[in-house]
Parts: sequence; structure tokens; C-alpha cells
Amino acid sequence: MGDKDLMEKELLIEKGVCDLYLHGAIESTTAEVHMAFKDALNQSLDIQNKIYNLMAQQGWYKTETAEQNKIDTVKQKFTGK
Repeated sequence: MGDKDLMEKELLIEKGVCDLYLHGAIESTTAEVHMAFKDALNQSLDIQNKIYNLMAQQGWYKTETAEQNKIDTVKQKFTGK
């Protein structure tokens, strides 16, 4: 398994962890539990961002730039204009 594959798997795992922490924070019943999940989520988001940046630097995570007319169409759809 190559570096790219390992990074992709790690990114997917980290995204899953972020999802779990987010739901933990949303569903927590005490301020202490909420803060623990929120802190863990922020740490995981930082890790996810670092992995993404490393992958992007290597050209392993391609993104597309949205066309302005498509952005405008979506904005109109959700603003009711």
C-alpha cells in the first residue's frame, strides 16, 4: 500500500472521528461533556486539515473550482431571489 492510499484511509478515518465528536457534542447533556467533545472535535479538525494540506501538496487531493454561474444559481435557490 502506497503513501497516497494510507493518507486517504487516514483522512477518511479522521472525518469519521470528527462526525462522532460532533454528534457527541450535540447530544451531550452536561456542559462538561459538551466541552470535552467540542475540544476533541477541534483537535480532530486540526488533524484533518493537516492531512488534507499534505495530500493537496502532493497533488493527491484534487478540487475543482465552481463556475460563478453555478454558485449564483445555488445562492438564488436558497435565498429565494
